Amino acid sequence: MRAVQITDHSGTPKLAQIDRPTPQSGEVLVNIAACGLNFADLLMSQGKYQERPALPTVLGMEPAGRIEALGADVESLRPGDRIAVFSGQNGLADYGVFAANRCVPLPDNMDFIDAAAFQIAYGTSHVALDYKARLQPGETLLVLGAAGGVGLTAVEIGKLMGATVIACARGAEKLAICKEAGADHVIDSETQDIREVVKSLGGADVVYDAVGGDQFEAAFRACNPDARALLIGFASGKLPQIKPNHMLVKNISVIGLYWGAYLNFRPEVVTDSMRQLFAWYAAGKLKPHVSHTLPLDQALDALDLLRSRKSTGKVVVTMG
Repeated sequence: MRAVQITDHSGTPKLAQIDRPTPQSGEVLVNIAACGLNFADLLMSQGKYQERPALPTVLGMEPAGRIEALGADVESLRPGDRIAVFSGQNGLADYGVFAANRCVPLPDNMDFIDAAAFQIAYGTSHVALDYKARLQPGETLLVLGAAGGVGLTAVEIGKLMGATVIACARGAEKLAICKEAGADHVIDSETQDIREVVKSLGGADVVYDAVGGDQFEAAFRACNPDARALLIGFASGKLPQIKPNHMLVKNISVIGLYWGAYLNFRPEVVTDSMRQLFAWYAAGKLKPHVSHTLPLDQALDALDLLRSRKSTGKVVVTMG
């Protein structure tokens, strides 16, 4: 079968032919239809992600498809079931073996492309805004990197939760997409002063930051007393410099979030969140924004779209 594999940490994955895996006890074999890409795939290929699987390994954290076969002791799923998986790896391939307890049955009205674009981005934003930051109706939410894979979902979910949303992104095209997703105000990070604009709008009660670096510092300085600043990722490549004395004086909380870790120590946080998100999708309240869909043979080009920041929302690779 075909698979996008990394054999070293040079940052250059390869499309290879490898053996089809066989499910073991508690696992299922999935005929993969689509897989969503994430910035973490780039970090993993460079050995810079917080999880470093043994090499060689197959990239792809977010596959969706049909169950082909069951390993022993799998009772909750059946061959032919349509599922999505938060797998962490092995999704950019024709087939993959995954733990049955990580498979999520899809709503009847969700296709495989939406499913592959859904779990990580929406799951991260919902757990961050609801479980961690306790975002309240009427509060002001500032989203940095708002046109990206997770940022755009934070805009959507923030509006669903009743917040006033300020979206910060680069360039008129990306800002227009943020407005379509429900942003009340937009900031061009290339040409405008984030701190000044946010303060002119009354300051931020919650900051959702997938960028880091200078943008976090500007957003932090625009926080209202008792604000919550969420650290989601560092797409800028720069870790934010946090001033604890300012945290103290203004009673600001800085909160880190790694969504996938909850599967290891509090899985109900993820499952409860996913139940709410799928209900919103089924009701037509959420719709993943997929800017590019490419076939598996062009998976390296798809990864380059993330690397060059030419995508908005999600990039999805299809196996057909």
